[in-house]
Amino acid sequence: MKFLNSLRQGLWGRAYVLLVLTTLMWAGNGIAGRLAIGEVSPMVLTCLRWIVVVAILLPLVGRQLVAEWAKFKARWLFTILMGVFGFTAFNALFYAAAHHTSAVNLTIFQGSIPVFVLLGMILVFRARVIPLQILGMIVTLIGVIMVSVKADWEILKTLAINIGDVWMLIACVFYSIYTLGLRYRPEMPGLVFFAAMAVVAFASSLPLVGVEMIQGTAQFPTPKGWLILLYVALLPSLLSQIFFIRGVELIGPARAGLFVNLVPVFGALLAVVLLGEPFATYHALGLALVLGGIWLAERRR
Repeated sequence: MKFLNSLRQGLWGRAYVLLVLTTLMWAGNGIAGRLAIGEVSPMVLTCLRWIVVVAILLPLVGRQLVAEWAKFKARWLFTILMGVFGFTAFNALFYAAAHHTSAVNLTIFQGSIPVFVLLGMILVFRARVIPLQILGMIVTLIGVIMVSVKADWEILKTLAINIGDVWMLIACVFYSIYTLGLRYRPEMPGLVFFAAMAVVAFASSLPLVGVEMIQGTAQFPTPKGWLILLYVALLPSLLSQIFFIRGVELIGPARAGLFVNLVPVFGALLAVVLLGEPFATYHALGLALVLGGIWLAERRR
């Protein structure tokens, strides 16, 4: 027990370790999204993952949630929007996209999040920008487009882009908004605020399950689906979000956002090794442009 406490205390102050583990878990989420096809429907998976998270967190921090109620009441709209953008919308689009595009694509697109964060800081917070940062954003977006159209000019001309890639790109925009918002979260322990957002994510995902039921596409987990659900609930949903919030707390959203660069790297490796997905030349070029663009965008004078 003493060893575990020392490990936890040491880990909690190491932003880089926390953020690397976060991105590894997020990369695994792309694999889980592909494995979930035929095992559990996207909106059911989105909803059930947050039920598991809430069931774990409420016994741990329920009293603190009640104690912080006045702060939540004062920032109720902010809390709801953070839960909807960062958790419900991102994950619903992510798992829906997984039915139409590869795990390699899913994870490479997540590499665009740091550029969207930088763009948000420029547009919303009037952050100073230098030409290299503008160039970096352009290069990253070119990389994303290259992966979307498979480096095929005919696809670009006819705009025959995979709908899954479009949904994933929109999901990345939502998560970028969430990342920027973390710097303004209420003054309270990160775990308590996360628990509140998880409750919001569960509540806001219920209508999405209702839509699936009306459409006749809802599928509750198979035995394999339950294993996938437990993975996404305990690691990408719970531990990774806690680690990410702590990482942002330690080094700020801009520097923490840089670690998202590792998601496409880890994701591509996992997709090839675990799913046997092909890693085409356009994937390599797109990944190089995404990472290179982020590197340029983060250069300082």
